[in-house]
Amino acid sequence: MSSRIKFKIVTPERTVYEAEVDQATLPVSNGEVTILPGHRSYIASLKAGEIVLKNDGKETLLVTSGGFIEFNNNTLVMLADTAERAEEIDIKRAEETARKRAEDIRKEKVTMSEMEYARVAAAIEKEMARVKVAKKHHSRRGIKID
Repeated sequence: MSSRIKFKIVTPERTVYEAEVDQATLPVSNGEVTILPGHRSYIASLKAGEIVLKNDGKETLLVTSGGFIEFNNNTLVMLADTAERAEEIDIKRAEETARKRAEDIRKEKVTMSEMEYARVAAAIEKEMARVKVAKKHHSRRGIKID
């Protein structure tokens, strides 16, 4: 049994992260899963949320808006709709986007179809996950958020 996991996050635009890690905690559709070396084969759909990677006692935080994961033979591949590292997130812009989308829902609640509502709600969930992960990253590094 290998003591490390080969981990890779790929979006339609780029490879966001690729490294060997000690463990990965991911937001799956029915909760959260932590993958350790030697874990059984596993496939799941992802929901918007925080990705926590542990490597040599250090944590790396990322965020995803959804996608799929496959784990097999200590290789974990994540095909994500979107994903980004916590340090890449502009907190103010993410908060403004979430606020604007929530305001759009409030204004159009009478005319919005269920499909449109679900799309906008998913976008808000994505932005709120980005804000949460970025704030956590900044607070752990002692960076003041205005």
